[in-house]
Amino acid sequence: MEPFNHNNILTTLPTATRRLATRTAALLGCLSMAAGCSSDDDGDSGDALANLVVPSTYTFPDDAGTETAAWTGQTMRHLLISALKADIGAMTEEIDSGAFVPTAGDVEARLGFYVDFDSSTSGALPLPDMGVDALQATWDDVSSDKDLQGKIAGNDSVTDHKDWSSAFAVSAGEDAATPEGLVRRWIKELDDAAVARASGTIANGPDGQPLSKVYLLADGRDLQQLLQKHLLGAIALSQGLDDYLDDDLDGKGLLAEHVALSSGKPYTPREHAWDEAFGYFGAAVDHAAYSDDDTAGAGAGPRGDGSFDTDGDGKIDLVTEYVHGHAQNAGKRDRGAAASAATDFSGEAWQGLLRGRALLRATAGRELTDEEAAELTLQRNRVEGAWEGCIAATVVHYINATLQDMARFGTDDYEFATHAKHWSEAKGFAYGLQFSPRSPLSDTELQALLDALGAAPVLPDADAPTIAAYKESLRAARAALGAAYGFNAANLGDDAGENGW
Repeated sequence: MEPFNHNNILTTLPTATRRLATRTAALLGCLSMAAGCSSDDDGDSGDALANLVVPSTYTFPDDAGTETAAWTGQTMRHLLISALKADIGAMTEEIDSGAFVPTAGDVEARLGFYVDFDSSTSGALPLPDMGVDALQATWDDVSSDKDLQGKIAGNDSVTDHKDWSSAFAVSAGEDAATPEGLVRRWIKELDDAAVARASGTIANGPDGQPLSKVYLLADGRDLQQLLQKHLLGAIALSQGLDDYLDDDLDGKGLLAEHVALSSGKPYTPREHAWDEAFGYFGAAVDHAAYSDDDTAGAGAGPRGDGSFDTDGDGKIDLVTEYVHGHAQNAGKRDRGAAASAATDFSGEAWQGLLRGRALLRATAGRELTDEEAAELTLQRNRVEGAWEGCIAATVVHYINATLQDMARFGTDDYEFATHAKHWSEAKGFAYGLQFSPRSPLSDTELQALLDALGAAPVLPDADAPTIAAYKESLRAARAALGAAYGFNAANLGDDAGENGW
């Protein structure tokens, strides 16, 4: 399989962003003409673009050979989210074997280790197993003084495009007031379920059988999936698009300082903001060498598990040589797209991030010309369209999986745990769409999507009209996503959720 399809950029961008990209491209065409356009630069207008060298890897040394790209804090948060998910996954066996007998508050404290991570007390502790021979052995080897709580949307609020204390959208029937409030509520529910399970009280699923996992609730929610997917949206996507790549606040994101270097650092604040967005996307430095199968962790080659020892030191650097979070997810959606409607979320995000950063390195130490600023905005839009589009496509994917699960109601093939997992992934990713500041999905459409998914899935013990109505609401939500993001119908799936993402 070729690493990327490299389709025309406009075919994979969300509809609204595509319009903006088209307008920006027209502006660039105008600016590049010899007559009829002007620039306020002092004479070197277009030089950086005309001579721009875009490297094949995300490495940008300065003239002295010092690497200027850095994003360790963002990798740290990816690792905290992954470790939280893995720890939740380990609890059932520990409780059932008697190795962990929680009382009230124990699970909240255990998961608070990740949410409220404290380097002063825990930085020297070993990292959890990431499935590779990692270069970094402890949390401090990755980064220090980083946690999840401080970067959840609403808690680092200076660049937020909404006040998440009042504008956070949830489904009807859900009572979380903020993005962090939802995290804390789910952790409390998991705490309650763990205490009950340890005492021998295990609720039954709709099949009448005891719930197989502590993170499964009888109403069909999978707390492990909800927590992980919501954090990827409320932290990684929110920080990446609504902070580091945004341009609505002087001194931040694309408007950060670019003439002077950050104190004691080899990069400008604007370069570093771009790097931090790159880190939250989660790509490896040689991302173009990975196939979609590789980034999805399903490849057969040397990068097949989503990692590769690029520098040949015998270890996997978790910052530069490992695919995390959204970058991994982009590969999954690209490899699952119809042959007649191929997508390139992974390649578009990568190419936008690479070219934008190359432009910033070439112009570090001076203000950008109008032409250069327009090009940087175009690459930001490219990244944003692919990144958010990938998440929307993933919601479509899990809506389809949920429809497939529901088609198995009443048969021996139906699995409650799988149904709960699929619905919870759809819901967890759907929350994240509201954190994109230029989303083509309107507030009304976002609320309709969340309400269509509901506070919990419809289960096989519901009556036939309720089941039929819920299926129809999922299909309508899927169609609305397709319309908002300009997805090809070949990727949306049929009435049964088949033949699509």
